[in-house]
Amino acid sequence: MTISHLDLTQDPIELTKALVDIPSPSHHEEAIADAIEQALKPLEAAGVELDRFGNTVCARTNRGLASRIVLAGHVDTVPIADNVPHHMEDNIMFGCGTVDMKSGLAVYLHTFAQLAAADNLQHDLTLIAYEGEEVSTEFNGLGHLQRDNPQWLQGDLALLGEPSGAMIEAGCQGTIRLRVTAHGTRAHSARAWLGSNAAHTLAPVMTKIAEYSPRDVTIDGCTYREGLNIVHLEAGVATNTLPDVAWMFVNFRFAPDRSTDEAMAHMLEVLGLTEEQRLPADAALGEAGISYEVDD
Repeated sequence: MTISHLDLTQDPIELTKALVDIPSPSHHEEAIADAIEQALKPLEAAGVELDRFGNTVCARTNRGLASRIVLAGHVDTVPIADNVPHHMEDNIMFGCGTVDMKSGLAVYLHTFAQLAAADNLQHDLTLIAYEGEEVSTEFNGLGHLQRDNPQWLQGDLALLGEPSGAMIEAGCQGTIRLRVTAHGTRAHSARAWLGSNAAHTLAPVMTKIAEYSPRDVTIDGCTYREGLNIVHLEAGVATNTLPDVAWMFVNFRFAPDRSTDEAMAHMLEVLGLTEEQRLPADAALGEAGISYEVDD
């Protein structure tokens, strides 16, 4: 396989274009990881430590400086939609991953390449270009490092180049995603009384979410805006049939003054769900015919 050549010394805008032009949807990050690894290899001569775990590429200086800054960014994108390679319109770059987050990754790669061998480096640097951000947690490269190679995550300050309008945002919100499922009985719509419409059963939970007012929380001068939202919804068998199953993903983004357990308890309270309705379970699905499971 031909490895794309990346010049980490070039302008980050040009480097962004080069990164975008390497297709890397989640689970297909090998080509971009190969290119990044090859581009970083010359820095080993300057004492940079380079390692790779799957399609996560890590590099760091080890000068024994008083502090360490971690620059981290994911290499994967959402599925491509006829937007690779990039193109320009009115001096704006379009392409899969331009914002989330190959532009940020380009800045970090360029910065690391410029500073790693600099005589006046003030902080040791760690660069992490990781796979599997846009999919389930089990595939996340940072999670794999935390589990198997936590030494790569050690640092005094970590910067992640997600899009933020050219601002630095401190902190991060927690996230929980539940799959909430309503069960009914399928029936022809002309004989609706013979069935139970799962979509109707799910509707009261949807209404609670639509009427929910999320908090704004200020912590150490940073404002966190919580959010509870339906992000995916499915039901239906045919246009003349009552659905026997209706389900939705509900996502809760919560401020760091809540623990995960506290956030879960709050979410269940708002949705009107109980621990007994959580799957897997062999018992009944609850009085409302509703169950839920935590989606990782």
